[in-house]
Amino acid sequence: MIVDNKWKELGYVNEPIPEGTDIKAEIRRMCKEKNAVIMAHYYTDGEIQDIADFIGDSLALAQKAAKTEADIIVMCGVHFMGETNKILCPDKVVLVPDLNATCSLAESCPAKEFGDFVKAHPDYTVVSYVNTTAATKALTDVVVTSSNARQIVESFPQDEKIIFGPDQNLGNYINSITGRNMLLWNGACHVHEKFSLEKILQLKAEHPKAKILVHPECKGAVVKVADKVGSTAALLKFSISDEATEFIVATESGILHEMQKACPDKTFIPAPPEDSTCACNECNFMKLITMQKLYNCLKYEWPTVEVDKDIAEKAVKPINKMLEISEKLGI
Repeated sequence: MIVDNKWKELGYVNEPIPEGTDIKAEIRRMCKEKNAVIMAHYYTDGEIQDIADFIGDSLALAQKAAKTEADIIVMCGVHFMGETNKILCPDKVVLVPDLNATCSLAESCPAKEFGDFVKAHPDYTVVSYVNTTAATKALTDVVVTSSNARQIVESFPQDEKIIFGPDQNLGNYINSITGRNMLLWNGACHVHEKFSLEKILQLKAEHPKAKILVHPECKGAVVKVADKVGSTAALLKFSISDEATEFIVATESGILHEMQKACPDKTFIPAPPEDSTCACNECNFMKLITMQKLYNCLKYEWPTVEVDKDIAEKAVKPINKMLEISEKLGI
């Protein structure tokens, strides 16, 4: 099928779905017919998570992509996740339902500026968070996620000079728990940066038995009041295994869908942002992924994610190094 140029201008196919279509059944039919696998991040809408073949955080999604036998990978998440899949699976078709689904953290670390920063510190090992563009990963020695950042940093000698980018909050957290003094790039996630310590403490006062779950991309003051600090997957695991029945959750609110499914008898309260009356804090980029776009994405096999060959050859090395270290450490 040929994709109309008007959709290329939008970055996604907005074609109306015929009335009466069983969208979920059609998506599953197309997946089977095309040997396609749908991967979704925890921050996407619940209906996207429910129809996905695999749901996970950035590390799990990368690990799954590296081993999939599907011909087509549909990455329901933001653009850098599609790039990571394409780098790991260059011979597969990788689709992202909306190319406008970028990442504020990745955008806070342009490759040109980061490259100049790296050149200014030639004797430093470069550790980059997975929330970066392929071009930035190509400047990196090893990639990390919030699930494995501590372990990978600790795999280097204590006196190793390290540049960590782009998330300054995560870097500060890793420094604090490892005793390192990594040189940090000044980047941040627009979702995790906005959590209000005051509002979280107010919620705690209203729910004194609730435990506070915090993603390490949050500011240090928020991290300090946490009962559990961890990646999205780690927070989910903790909420399932812990005896508490109430949790205040300071990460993107999409994770509450899986938490509630796994623990229907527990209460999950989304931590609000500081500059809004909203009760939850959402990533507007993740929420660009809709069922209509997913349906059309599979139908037309577009938009595809492409990565420059030279950049991909450089970027795959630090990604593979991350996967190798993670496997060795059993992460």
